[in-house]
Amino acid sequence: MTLLRSLALLVALAPAASGAPAEEGPAPAREPSAAPEPVRHPARDDGRRTMHLLPANLLHGAVGVVSPVNFPLLLAGGMATASASFLDENTREAATNQLGWSDTFETAGGPLYSTVFVAGMFTAGRFTNSRRFRAMTYDMLDAAVVNFTYTEILKLAVGRERPNGQDNKSFPSGHTSNAFAMASVVQQHYGWKIGVPAYALAGLMGASRIHQDKHWLSDVVAGAGLGLIVGRTVARVNGRSLERVASRGATLSVVPIVARHARGMQMSVIF
Repeated sequence: MTLLRSLALLVALAPAASGAPAEEGPAPAREPSAAPEPVRHPARDDGRRTMHLLPANLLHGAVGVVSPVNFPLLLAGGMATASASFLDENTREAATNQLGWSDTFETAGGPLYSTVFVAGMFTAGRFTNSRRFRAMTYDMLDAAVVNFTYTEILKLAVGRERPNGQDNKSFPSGHTSNAFAMASVVQQHYGWKIGVPAYALAGLMGASRIHQDKHWLSDVVAGAGLGLIVGRTVARVNGRSLERVASRGATLSVVPIVARHARGMQMSVIF
């Protein structure tokens, strides 16, 4: 009997000796493991530089060029252009006597290559995840369109003859204005470390136009000022919140004016 009692005692103590938990009720149910959160990638667009808002952004940029905030730059550009006009003849003589070096800039800054460059940059921006590069290329396209519009209007309005007598579209220099518009956009997004080389290339573009006898010095100065203002304006306007435009768009109203001695139309744009 003593042996049987000892075996029974060992069997009763076995669970405790083996480290098994004592029976204190049913084991608590395990909580289901939480599903892993999906990886969220940051949006590539900033909500303002979208294809949907491109027409509105173009309109805002065009109007923003002549906004009061740009009046100091417009005044400075006008004074610089007027001062440069006194040096037109001397600059032309000095530049045309130099060795040929400007053919590359003449080709690269032409309408075909500049259009391919802007379109290529814009397309590359649509496929990148870098919001800054994406925004910069968007502003490049915007600035190119706005700058082309203002440049062509001024060319037709002024009708200045080129130094070589080719036509009457000398003022301002379109090559120069476009180059400075692009450089200004680059500087606004990437700072002066990239902006300084960009402005230097734009300056060489302007100098090449004088060397090619396609523009006077004052044409180039005016183009540089115009491009600088356009690039800065587009980057500033596109960087602002445009929720109002996204929700209701821009409204164009045309009202006829009929008076006793006057006839006309009044146009207004409401943003």
